[in-house]
Amino acid sequence: MGMVMKKEDFYSLMKAVPKAELHLHGEAVISNKTIRQLYKSRFGKPMPKDELESLWDYDDLPGFLASFIKIQNFFVDVNDIESYFRDFGSYIEKNNIVYVETFFSPTSLMRNGFDFHDMATRISDGVKCAREKFNATVKVIVDVSRSFGLENAEHNLDLVLAEKNPDIIGIGLGGDEAKGPARDYASVFQRAKAEGLHRVAHAGETVDSWSMKDCINLLDAERIGHGISAAYDEPFMKELAEKHYPLEVSPTSNIFTKHYVSRFEDHPFKKLYDNGCFVNLNTDDPTFFKVDLIDEYWNVYSKLNFKLDDIKKVVLNGFEAAFMSDAEKQGFYDAVEKAWNSWFASHPDVKAC
Repeated sequence: MGMVMKKEDFYSLMKAVPKAELHLHGEAVISNKTIRQLYKSRFGKPMPKDELESLWDYDDLPGFLASFIKIQNFFVDVNDIESYFRDFGSYIEKNNIVYVETFFSPTSLMRNGFDFHDMATRISDGVKCAREKFNATVKVIVDVSRSFGLENAEHNLDLVLAEKNPDIIGIGLGGDEAKGPARDYASVFQRAKAEGLHRVAHAGETVDSWSMKDCINLLDAERIGHGISAAYDEPFMKELAEKHYPLEVSPTSNIFTKHYVSRFEDHPFKKLYDNGCFVNLNTDDPTFFKVDLIDEYWNVYSKLNFKLDDIKKVVLNGFEAAFMSDAEKQGFYDAVEKAWNSWFASHPDVKAC
C-alpha cells in the first residue's frame, strides 16, 4: 500500500478519535522534569545530565526494569505519587485517551517504607482528577510482580484484598518472565479469581509461547500483555484467534527489548492481526520508549501497512478488551464512530483508505 494519508492528517484524525490504552505502567509516563524534581528532593542537589541520560541507556528487558526501579527509588514521600499522576494526565489529554487500565507497581516503594493504603489513596485522588479534568476513566491493576518472588506476590494480593479500593480492579504479573515462570504464581491468581479480581499477565515478550499458555491455563489470565511469541507458533496463534483472546501489544517496547524484533517493519503485530487475533495497541512505558499512543498508531499505519479501517478496528478492540460492561463498551464504540465520521466530514479532501 502506498501512503494515503499525510502524517499531519493522520495525527489530526487520531487526536480527534477517543482511544483506550490497556497496557500502560503509570510510573512510566513520568516526565524528565518530574524525574529531576524527584532527584533534587531525594538527594538535595540537581540531577547530573549524564545520570538522567543513563536512565534511558538500555537495550534489553532487564536493563529497562533496572531503570524503572531506579526511578521509583527517587520517590521520598507518598505525595510524590501525585507528581507522576500530573504527567499521566498530560499524556492522556495529549493522546485523547478516554479509558485507561494502568499498572501500579508498589513493591519497590513499600520496600522504601511507603504504606500501601497511603499510596492507594493518592492513586484514587489521581483517578478522580482524571475523571473530573479530562473526562477519562482510569482503572488500576496492581503488579504482584515476578521480580520479587512468590511470597511478595502473595503479600501484594493480601494488600489489594484488604484495601477494597474500587479503583483497583485486579492484579497483573509483570517483570522478567524468563526469571519468573507463571506457574510459580498459580496459587496467587487462583485466589484473586476466587475473590472476584481481574487477572492479566505479561507473557510472550521474551519467552516462547509456552509462557503464554501457562498464563492462560494456570493463572486463568483474562488478557496477555505483549503476546508476540504467539506469532511464531502457528497452531497457538490460530487457537487464540478462534477464542478471541485479547493481546495487549506494545510494538515499540518490543523493539527496544530486541528479543524477537529490532525493526518496526519486522514486528508481528500485522501478522497477528491478519490471522484474526484480537489485538489492541499500547505503549507500555511511554517515557522509557519515547513513544505516545498516537505515535504507535502512526507506526503501524506507516510501517506495517495497516489501512485506516484496520486502524479503527484496533481502536475499537481496545474498548472491547477492557474490563467494563457491554453497555459502557457500546457507548465508547458509538463515540469512536461519531468522531471518526465527523473528522472525515470536515476533511472532505482526505480519503479513508
